[in-house]
Amino acid sequence: MNFRYPNRKSGPVQQRTQTFNKVDVNRSYANRGMTFEEDINHTNDYYLKIGKAVIHKKPTPVQIVSVDYPKRSAAVIKEAYFKQPSTTDYNGVYRGRYIDFEAKETRNKTSFPLTNFHQHQIDHMKLVIEQDGICFILVRFKNPQEDFLLEVQHLFNFWNQQDTGGRKSIPKTYFEEKAHLIQLGYNPRIDYLRIIDELFFSKP
Repeated sequence: MNFRYPNRKSGPVQQRTQTFNKVDVNRSYANRGMTFEEDINHTNDYYLKIGKAVIHKKPTPVQIVSVDYPKRSAAVIKEAYFKQPSTTDYNGVYRGRYIDFEAKETRNKTSFPLTNFHQHQIDHMKLVIEQDGICFILVRFKNPQEDFLLEVQHLFNFWNQQDTGGRKSIPKTYFEEKAHLIQLGYNPRIDYLRIIDELFFSKP
C-alpha cells in the first residue's frame, strides 16, 4: 500500500498486522505485552473513566483513492494520501489547561535521534507553548525499557543547535538528568499526569 504525503513522493507502507509476542513468565503483570502506544492509550482511557482528564490520540486525516476487495468481507486499502502533515500524537484538556504531546520510542541504547521529529511538529509545539498550553514528549527507550517525560523546551534547545554544529540526538544521560522517569504501573500504566501535577500545579 502506498501513502502519499503532501508535497512529497509516495512511499510504501507496511500493512499493520496483529502480532503476539512471547512473554517471560518471570515478568510482572504490569510489564506484559503492550506497545508504547497501547500503554498510553490504556492510560488515557483510565484517566477518562475516572474523570481525571480528557486526552485522546489525534486521528490522521487520510484520503483513500484505491481499494481492493479480495473477499466480500474484507477490503484492503491499496493507495491513500495524507491530507496534511501530522502535528503531534495526543491532545486534550486537564485541570482547565490544554495538553499536547508527542510519543516516540527508540531502540538506540545511548541516545534519542532528532530525526524522530519534523520541523512542522516543532513549530506546532512552539505555538502551543506560546498559547500557554502544556506541551511535552514521552520517550521510551526499549533496551532496556525506560519511559521518560521531557519538557519540550529541552527538545527545542537540541533542535535549534543541530544546524549550527550541535548534536543530532539527545543523549540518554540527558534524559536521566533532566527528564522525568515514569515507572510502568497497572492503572494507569504510564502515569504522566502525576509529573504534570508536579511541574504545573504544585506551586500556589
